Amino acid sequence: MYGIIATWRMALEGISEAETMLEHDASAADALETAIRAVEDFEYYKSVGYGGLPNEDEEVELDAAFMDGDTLSIGAVGAIKDFANPVSVARRLSKEPVNNFLVGAGAEKYAHKHGFERKNMLTDRARTHYHNRLVDENHKANQERELKPYAGHDTVGMVALDQQGSMAAATSTSGLFMKKAGRLGDSPVIGSGLYVDSEVGGASATGLGEDLMKGCISYEIVRRMKEGMSPQEACESAVAELDEKLKKKRSKAGDLSLIAMNNKGEWGCATNIKGFSFAVATKDLKPTVYLVQFDENGKQYFEEASKEWMDNYMKTRTAPLVWK
Repeated sequence: MYGIIATWRMALEGISEAETMLEHDASAADALETAIRAVEDFEYYKSVGYGGLPNEDEEVELDAAFMDGDTLSIGAVGAIKDFANPVSVARRLSKEPVNNFLVGAGAEKYAHKHGFERKNMLTDRARTHYHNRLVDENHKANQERELKPYAGHDTVGMVALDQQGSMAAATSTSGLFMKKAGRLGDSPVIGSGLYVDSEVGGASATGLGEDLMKGCISYEIVRRMKEGMSPQEACESAVAELDEKLKKKRSKAGDLSLIAMNNKGEWGCATNIKGFSFAVATKDLKPTVYLVQFDENGKQYFEEASKEWMDNYMKTRTAPLVWK
């Protein structure tokens, strides 16, 4: 058995390439890095890599992390600027004995030393989004700005299993649009944005990092799988409990969406928001995008995305922007 699961529709092309690699006996780590890089390189996905939306100073700061499920080796970068493919920098850091989590100038110095590609990650399209947001905010000058994950998509997180039983997990994001300079969310934080153990399975998160970190939720899902829960049971119970706890203690909960896969290739997903999508492929399942739906009792279930939905997704992402 082999497989790969990822947050959001934007991962489909990447996991399709990764699935072919896994079918031909590639390692989970190689397939995963390839899949994440495909998302990072596509400029129309405004929450990851090239084309990612900037912070409030109009600078693109990227976060990424990588974890090897065989060795528990970790690598992460935070608030790194002007380097393409931060997931590859994170994976390179996972090979170091120490100094595995670098941020800002330190991460950039490391990336330069090891020959990673320098690149201006702020695109004209992202600059237009930034300008238009400022115009909209000026129209609401007397209202306090509320930072929240913008509608549609954000962090790409993945878990992969190869034919040898090895597993890996990774994340990549540009974080909240208009975030404070230097802000880090859950994505590069091991245990919150991602966690994987090849003896059990892995999980990855997307949503409001400040709330996801309050539950160390990716680790929690892996812990529950270790105790015997299926990936679906682990995701549903962990998300529901954190959502309830946040509402009880803080009166509200931010977006919480999790995907998981165990070492048998079984997978699961849970969310507290409407409109969440994820992509998955295994030996027995072609690369498929699912939409999370809720019945009248609030119980969630999955529907395969229709061709109409898929076409509209790309049409919306690539639609021309007008400078206000």
